[in-house]
Amino acid sequence: MAISSFSLYCFLSLWLGQSLLLQASHHVYRNLQTSLVADAHNQVKEPYRTGYHFQPPKNWINDPNGPMIYKGIYHLFYQYNPKGVVWGNIVWAHSTSTDLVNWTPHDAAIYPSQPSDINGCWSGSATILPGGKPVILYTGINPQNQQVQNLAYPKNLSDPYLREWAKVPQNPLMAPTQANQINASSFRDPTTAWLGPDMIWRVIVGSKRNQRGFAILYRSKDFLNWVKAKHPLHSAKKTGMWECPDFYPVSIKGQNGLHTSENGPDVKHVLKVSLDNTKREYYTIGTYNIHKDIYIPDKGSVESDAGLRYDYGKFYASKTFFDSSMNRRILLGWINESSSVEDDTKKGWSGIQAFPRKIWLDKSGKQLVQWPVAEIEKLREKEVKLPSSVLKGGSVHEVLGVTAAQADVDVTFEISDFKKAEVLDPSWTDPQLLCSQKGASVKGGLGPFGLLVLASKGLKEYTAVFYRIFKGHNNKYVVLLCSDQSRSSLNQDNDKTTYGAFIKVDPLHEKLSLRSLIDHSIVESLAGQGKACITARVYPTLAIDVDAHLYAFNYGTEDVKITGSAWSLKTAKIN
Repeated sequence: MAISSFSLYCFLSLWLGQSLLLQASHHVYRNLQTSLVADAHNQVKEPYRTGYHFQPPKNWINDPNGPMIYKGIYHLFYQYNPKGVVWGNIVWAHSTSTDLVNWTPHDAAIYPSQPSDINGCWSGSATILPGGKPVILYTGINPQNQQVQNLAYPKNLSDPYLREWAKVPQNPLMAPTQANQINASSFRDPTTAWLGPDMIWRVIVGSKRNQRGFAILYRSKDFLNWVKAKHPLHSAKKTGMWECPDFYPVSIKGQNGLHTSENGPDVKHVLKVSLDNTKREYYTIGTYNIHKDIYIPDKGSVESDAGLRYDYGKFYASKTFFDSSMNRRILLGWINESSSVEDDTKKGWSGIQAFPRKIWLDKSGKQLVQWPVAEIEKLREKEVKLPSSVLKGGSVHEVLGVTAAQADVDVTFEISDFKKAEVLDPSWTDPQLLCSQKGASVKGGLGPFGLLVLASKGLKEYTAVFYRIFKGHNNKYVVLLCSDQSRSSLNQDNDKTTYGAFIKVDPLHEKLSLRSLIDHSIVESLAGQGKACITARVYPTLAIDVDAHLYAFNYGTEDVKITGSAWSLKTAKIN
């Protein structure tokens, strides 16, 4: 029976002061942290394990969950299978950090213990309540395999590591019924909640009906009793299930992040959805009408392949949070494998998290910009400066003196003559298809030019991250970014998809920047100062550790000027 006479804050105070009889003990996963640490010490060096991207020592992981900062400590929860290398037996694993680089593991925070989550504890989000009190809303799978929404809170608010969590006995707080016409198999992943000027909380949950995707809106006065709104915050036809929605404000003035409840004349809003049908994410930028509780995307901002994505490679189920200590919004995302299940089983693990990125609204107001958080610079060592030089057409130059398997590379390219730019065919509207047809080995006028990373001596293996410039209509130039993985490995069992994105930059007046975070089996590339990102997951057989090389190349006919720096990166302490 719901507690209607108390606010959630009174409820938490009451329950934190006494033993929680309904909360199952931690004995099921009591030894999780110990076993993981032991495995980390005992494991043999593996060529594909990352040096500074988050991953546990073993088993399956997927979505980042409930990221937040509490008492100066960053918290990352994530979907984890403590029993194997494939999806299943899902709990909320938990790690903390003081710098978003080095991470310490803790016992699983949330795991099946109530009827409302007995068949799984799926994704959700953290909300910081007034007074700095964190709570978590998450999806549970009940005995009927219905998806329902539950609430958990820390047992001990004085513990900055938030190592123990309890669940309210009222769970589930939101559930599908015949009356509310919610699809019980497509109702999951609640967002961070936000507080309106009427002091009523709002939250959205992803759903679908037929093939129409929904952000179902709920409201609550006390965070315990939630009422479904008559209309969704937003929906779109022919998009399928909206997984892992994220809804947050961005400032039109500068790069500072905003608290999730902020709104006003200097604020736009972002709605991100992960489409289950395509396993791709899209975001729109628009206006949130707090009085009507509807979100209206700006004209041309859509949830489809014609829309905008955080990342045009392997990147899914992302989640942002407001970092109040640095006034920034931080983006986290799951990167799944390109290897076969058989190879994952041999490795003993599957899945990593992308390196945290700061995210803000571009000055154009039409897209977001991302950049690795500045804390990555504490891992830098052995800077190698690339003096301003000309990459002649058809040339390849090795970047020496950097640990090519674990590096941070930041370069810019400059073009002075655009006469030889290939004319863009009006039918070339799909950047990924265009990149696959015009890979790194296909010579053009302006491009391909860029980097060959995780490359073997003799270039039998490499991942190519590069630009091409085309001449569009009205004498405007179109810039294409590609991540060509077709030669990334001699292992034919790997997924070697080539990815691509068009970037809104003007090469006549702007240098083309390219930053790549290289980490043994991952290449995160950010182009146009963070206007487009492509993450590649690759498994070379030759270009491993000291046998990995880094090259700058230009296979176009026109010369390109290059400058920049590359750093070897130290290994972070992760779990």
